[in-house]
Order: sequence, then C-alpha cells, then structure tokens
Amino acid sequence: MKEIMTVNYNQLREKANKNRIKILDMVYQGDSGHLGGALSAVDMITYLGECVIEYENKNRDRFILSKGHAVAALYAELHELGFIQDIELQTFRKIDSRLQGHTNLLKLPQTDYTSGLLGQGLSYGVGMALAKKLKKSEKTIYVMVGDGEMHEGQIWEALMEAGHYKLDNLVLIIDRNGFCSHQPVENVISIEPLKERIESFGWNVKEIDGHSMEQIHSCITSLSSQYGKPKCVISHTVKGKGISFMENNGKWHRAIPRQEEYQRARDELIRRGGDN
Repeated sequence: MKEIMTVNYNQLREKANKNRIKILDMVYQGDSGHLGGALSAVDMITYLGECVIEYENKNRDRFILSKGHAVAALYAELHELGFIQDIELQTFRKIDSRLQGHTNLLKLPQTDYTSGLLGQGLSYGVGMALAKKLKKSEKTIYVMVGDGEMHEGQIWEALMEAGHYKLDNLVLIIDRNGFCSHQPVENVISIEPLKERIESFGWNVKEIDGHSMEQIHSCITSLSSQYGKPKCVISHTVKGKGISFMENNGKWHRAIPRQEEYQRARDELIRRGGDN
C-alpha cells in the first residue's frame, strides 16, 4: 500500500469525476464499450490507484479487474497516473491499440491480468495470492468482480479454495450495482444472502457504499490489519453512477450515447465536479 500521510477525500472525488468524463469520452469517441459498469466501479478503482497500488513498482500489490468489460475505468485512472497519454485515450477499442475492450497484460502490464470470459479473475487472484504466500511476500492481491459475475460457478470454487488456504492477502471487491448485463441480478438468479454465503466459505466480509471515498478508505485500510481469512468487500454501487439518465438503467450496460445524449451527460459530469 502506498505511504500516504493524509487522504484528501475531496481530491479523490474530483479525480473520480474526471475519470467518469474520460470514460464517457472514450466510449463515445470509440463508438464501443460499456458505460454502466465502468461508471459504477470507477470510485473504487480511482481510490486503489491513488492510495494503494504502486503501479510504477514491479514488486507491488496487484489489481485484477475480472469484470474486464469495465476497463475504461481502469484506463482512465492509469491515464490519471501518467501511464497512458492523452492521445492514446482516443484509440480505445481500436485495432492494434493497447487499450483493448478488456484488460491485456501483454499490451499494458499495469493491468496485471488479461480478462475475457467472466468468472476467471478470482481464480487467477487465488493463484497469485497463494504464490505470494509461498514466497513469504507481504503484498496483497485485489480482485474486482461484478455481482452478475457471481452467477459463474468458477467464482464459488475460488471462494472455497481461498477460504481453505486462509489467503488473508486476497481482497475480493464485488461491484454490487444490481445488474447482470441489462437485467437486475436478482431477476436472473438471486445471489442473496450474499454476505452470509461468502462468510460460510471462511471469508471476512464487509459491506460499504462504493461511491463514498470515506467508506472505501476506512474499509480498505482496516482490512490490511486483519489476518487469518481472505477478505471480501461488497461495494454497493449504482450502475451508470454520475449521469442521471444512465443510473440504474440497464440499457446503458452497452449502449452508445447519441451526440445530444453525450453532450448532456458530459455537461452533467462537469457540473457535478467532485460531489457524489
């Protein structure tokens, strides 16, 4: 974790809002991408980038974005940190661009994982965490999955394995925005009671407002001093957060805004500034 003396919550909110604008610009200009899930996840991703993951250090904590279709949020934060240049953001999802529609470790090593099919990232994280344990490393593996991704059986196999090996260097973050693609998660297959189910596999589970920088910081820092169990953060979020007509609207899982919608959304985010 980065050595940060004080956390400026207003500054973190401003950075997250800047990243929302970048997400909107990338998807609109590239005429491709996933807005809703990126906008729900961006506060946590921004916090991790600013306060936790030392992306410039090869021997660092790792962040695996298993819900790889939300990668615009990660690219936005890597741009904020200087690993992606302004002009490169305009190549999002273009042929031969480093900024593909899912994370690609070979093209952009800071992404830490090559994503594709949902459900695989936690298994990858379990393997990394176990390897870190065997090497006596004190680094932590953070994995973000979507709540719709919890329908994948492989997720539950990984939950069992992590609990069995007591991987307390593994933090699972569930972006609980309530949607599986464009439909409510609970209408597809209910995953509740989610907290109790994960706890039954031997995990320490906390629930937070995933758009509150104060709650995110308090949770992530408190988990760093807890041992003996893998850790899970159920991060309650809003799909499409920050753009009024996209919030909790399954259409915006994959839809591309028209010019007037794009301008309206951008104006909203500019007015919003650092406010949640």
